[in-house]
Amino acid sequence: SEAKAGRTDLIFLIRFRHCCLLRNQRCVLAYLYDRLLRIRALRWEYGSVLPNTIQFHMSAEEVEWFNRYKKSLATYMRSVGGEEGLDLTQDIKPPKSLYIEVRCLRDHGEFEIDDGTTILLKKNSQHFLPRWKCEQLIRQGVLEHILS
Repeated sequence: SEAKAGRTDLIFLIRFRHCCLLRNQRCVLAYLYDRLLRIRALRWEYGSVLPNTIQFHMSAEEVEWFNRYKKSLATYMRSVGGEEGLDLTQDIKPPKSLYIEVRCLRDHGEFEIDDGTTILLKKNSQHFLPRWKCEQLIRQGVLEHILS
């Protein structure tokens, strides 16, 4: 109001303050966008269920965004690839072999393979399983890939 009244010496300060506010706004938006990209990457890394240690550090809006992204991705994957859909999160890195040897790190219960075979996943048991069936369990920490 004083600048409008004729104090021209305040115009520089007003412009400077306005530039600072715009810079702070750009910085906050860049930070929020970076967090959004990291949350999106968590869906590809951990699957549809986030560990509690990660979810604890997220705001309610971020958890809500993660859930909406998870549902959107699931809808898209069901629409592609015929009846069963196509799991895009399955092979993040190209596999070297179709079967891998895994060790169970904790009791998980029964696990069914495509041919109908049921395997009991108990702690410290080792199995030779199709990579694509157990990759999600490896990411969740139930199984450990044994490198020979």
